[in-house]
Amino acid sequence: MSHSNNHVTREKVYDDVKVLVKDVQELLKATTSVVGDKANDARARVQDHLKTVQDKLGDHYETVRSKGQEAFNHTDGYVRDNPWNAVGIAAGVGFAVGIAFSASLFLRGRDD
Repeated sequence: MSHSNNHVTREKVYDDVKVLVKDVQELLKATTSVVGDKANDARARVQDHLKTVQDKLGDHYETVRSKGQEAFNHTDGYVRDNPWNAVGIAAGVGFAVGIAFSASLFLRGRDD
């Protein structure tokens, strides 16, 4: 999985968990009219687990964010220290992508 797809997947999971947490909170509010020891115990357990998930998710998000910032700072430092190397790498990647794109267009045109 590419780094970009990995980032998108992490963001999607984070967003999905936030929606799930919100839905569970709404469900807990909707069931407050249900009385009884078992219902109260179940609500308390769910609220405890929900709080744990929120805390872990927040910690994980901060870890991912700080690692991303660290990678950005490292890359930025390298580019500032070695601007011509960075230009050469970017040109090489652009050239390779251009060749691959041209080849795919050429091959696609031959199939028609």
